[in-house]
Amino acid sequence: MSTTLPAPGTTHGHGPDDEAGGPKVYGCLAEFPDADSLIAATRAARAAGYSRMDTHTPYPVGETADALGFPKSEMGVVMFIGGLTGACSGFLMQYWDNAYGYSLNVGGRPYFSWPSFVPITFEMMVLTASLSGLFGLMALCGLPRLNHPLFNSERFERFSKDRFFLSVEAEDPRFDREKTPAFLATLNPLSVEEVFE
Repeated sequence: MSTTLPAPGTTHGHGPDDEAGGPKVYGCLAEFPDADSLIAATRAARAAGYSRMDTHTPYPVGETADALGFPKSEMGVVMFIGGLTGACSGFLMQYWDNAYGYSLNVGGRPYFSWPSFVPITFEMMVLTASLSGLFGLMALCGLPRLNHPLFNSERFERFSKDRFFLSVEAEDPRFDREKTPAFLATLNPLSVEEVFE
């Protein structure tokens, strides 16, 4: 459910509807016809001090991440630590098995014959790095999330087809139920609506 204008008499944050037990405001959603308009609007919103916002596009638009001011991804560090942990654990597992757990003298080789440990060490590194990437990305993105408040907007269905959207969350410190939609309206959108949770 969505409205095109904020409820009359509301002021800042979630407003009286929340206090009266009505629907909680998730934020405002602005619709744009193309990627360039969305990027310009995102930069203007960030320059105006909005920080809790996101863009939604039918195909990847790299400039939106820059316009939103996203920091460098943490995934490189997560996967590096995961891969390093896997490689070390694979190497130590083989060393313990060959030198202590089930030591065999094969062909007079030393118990710590590290060249033979390389394939398993590499495979463990690849396995744990990829699993760390999968579960780390899911955790950082808050997945799985089967429903989102923006799905309550009928117009938002077009974000996967041919429309570009900018959403500003009500949790943003600068969010105001009257001023935020009015500000978004100055960015030449096709529509601006308030979205409820």
